[in-house]
Amino acid sequence: MLKLLLAGLAAYAALVLVVYLMQARMLYLANVPGRSLERTPADIGTEFHDVSIDTADGVRLHGWYVPADSDRVLLFFHGNAGNISHRLESIRQFLQLGLSVLIIDYRGYGQSEGRTTEQGIYRDAEAAWRYLTETNNIPATRIIVFGRSMGASAAAYLAARHRPLALIIESSFTSVPDIAREYYPWLPVRWLSRLRHAAEEFVRQSKSPVLVIHSRDDEIVPLHHGKAIFAAAGDPKAFLEIRGTHNDAFLRDEQNYLSGLRSFLDQLPPGESPP
Repeated sequence: MLKLLLAGLAAYAALVLVVYLMQARMLYLANVPGRSLERTPADIGTEFHDVSIDTADGVRLHGWYVPADSDRVLLFFHGNAGNISHRLESIRQFLQLGLSVLIIDYRGYGQSEGRTTEQGIYRDAEAAWRYLTETNNIPATRIIVFGRSMGASAAAYLAARHRPLALIIESSFTSVPDIAREYYPWLPVRWLSRLRHAAEEFVRQSKSPVLVIHSRDDEIVPLHHGKAIFAAAGDPKAFLEIRGTHNDAFLRDEQNYLSGLRSFLDQLPPGESPP
């Protein structure tokens, strides 16, 4: 019996060590379904510009700038898998709402250089912000930062440090330790976690209007995460509940989704005109 107990403890300790060492590979899924760009905005019939952005630590990022008639720009941070070419339906929706779009791939994703880390993603977000505000002289009051799933922490990180026109959080977990504790209740995840992506904490620091979008049917990130992020946000704020899975709710419930986004955008102040 003692040997079985010791063997069990050894196996558990080995599992804890593997989770501790491999957690970045478990979260950053740049190779799922792959790093190759499968399509471009031209495939949905819209003009776009390839963008190269250098980060403060010397990593070159790749992205697209997709112009619209409006002078409002949506800065798009996607989730933990795939690349910008897998977000064309979202780009189509934002163009339909009259928003120009800047979307980037994080370091290690798509055609962007480097190795993915949490702090690196925040540097990538800052570089994209500087590209809009400094390289292109777009006022912060014309920029909406948007983050879906893991990308919500990058969007909220920016909103906590700058003052964009608005922050939109979609399908986000409150933090990595919080969601990991629900998936692995038998592991000491708060002690193990080297990653945070603390969207709730960053949203609490933001001074911009906030829209939180979450599906009641989300099978990956439960609805209560969205509710907690909404509770952390300051006023003005709004919550949009949609239906569908984690990866398709914005399409499956598209009419409600676009209506809620349009209502939120219509209530935002006009902002400063570009020089």
